[in-house]
Amino acid sequence: MSNENEPPLPDGWEMRTSRSTGMTYYLNTYTKKSQWERPEAPADAGEVRCSHILVKHAESRRPTSWREEKITRTKEEALELIKGYRKQIVANDAQFDEIALKYSDCSSAKRGGDLGMFGKGQTQQAFEEESFKLKIGQLSKPIETESGLHIILRTA
Repeated sequence: MSNENEPPLPDGWEMRTSRSTGMTYYLNTYTKKSQWERPEAPADAGEVRCSHILVKHAESRRPTSWREEKITRTKEEALELIKGYRKQIVANDAQFDEIALKYSDCSSAKRGGDLGMFGKGQTQQAFEEESFKLKIGQLSKPIETESGLHIILRTA
């Protein structure tokens, strides 16, 4: 039984009644998983959509890109580049997708850095953790993975 004084359910949840027991349960409308406990937070969609700018360096897993056949810059030089790109975006001196298109070492550069929707376990761990922490429209600080250095923009 629901109490009329209870606050509305967080986004992405529905209250249902079990046909077999008559008990109330809660359904995550994104993942279709259910639980008995009343949810406290909005449902996790299980996926996010992000764009990123990748700057590779000589120690990257694959120090090559569509822009350069052999990347020789140091990790420190890559960090300075990525910090500079972030500064331009935050100051509104440049658009994220424009910088990605020109300077990202990822093939997603052609799409302005858009990686599309992805779930957990589909990207390198540090990238995943940051992507799922960001709020929609939020830009990350520089993140290091085996691929290089990234700044991530969560778009959905």
